[in-house]
Amino acid sequence: MRYFVVFLLSLFTLTAYSQEKQSGKQQEGSQQTISGTIVSDITLLPVVGVSVININKVKGTVTDTKGNFTIEASVNDTLHISFIGYQSLKVKVTNDWINNATTTKIPLTERAYTLDEVVIDKYHLTGYLQIDSKLAPVKENYRYDISGLGIGYEGGEHSPNAFKKIVSSVMNPADMLHNIFGKKPAEMRRLREMKKDDAVRNALASKYDRETLAALLGITKEEIAKILEECSYSADFISTANDLQIMDAISGCYENYKAVNHN
Repeated sequence: MRYFVVFLLSLFTLTAYSQEKQSGKQQEGSQQTISGTIVSDITLLPVVGVSVININKVKGTVTDTKGNFTIEASVNDTLHISFIGYQSLKVKVTNDWINNATTTKIPLTERAYTLDEVVIDKYHLTGYLQIDSKLAPVKENYRYDISGLGIGYEGGEHSPNAFKKIVSSVMNPADMLHNIFGKKPAEMRRLREMKKDDAVRNALASKYDRETLAALLGITKEEIAKILEECSYSADFISTANDLQIMDAISGCYENYKAVNHN
């Protein structure tokens, strides 16, 4: 009788453990929403208009007038939080966050900036048109197309060497484009999802720091610049375009790479 009772207790314990484990797996894989409040780490006041992007699901949102946000997320997803004047932050979604009924407060740290020297007479213009026309630099940009505005901006795919570089990258396994596009297909496929989400596009349109874009694509800022160089975009475009224009430029180059690689 005593052994029978021990057997029953063991059976109940194993059954409960199995159910709990299965429930945990379902919870981890399920898509839920989480909420939070972004505050300044100095004043503890809410920060309005902060971009919150789920890197894994390529979903985005912004904080409201009280610093609150709600976003779709699962356990182990990573949120990229950014706002002008503050240091960007990556936050991992945990079980406790999903199960917690209260709103999680996330502090942002203000960023200190050092202004660069401004050179007004960089080209030493004289005021005489005939002389200054020879001193002023000549830009050799090719095609223009600003995302969402319907007016012109540079695009590199129509420059004389653009197609040649993409073909050479497919043929050369050591090429920069091959190393990025060929070895990070999952990250590059996010470009299509990024184009579909208005919150992500709006966040990128207001940024010039490449941080959010680098986090979404899983590459560095330096690699972003190098990709654009290899896709025949000028230094002027690389340094002045906003992150949305940069994303569209990389997306166009990647689609060309895939087409050449497939053929």
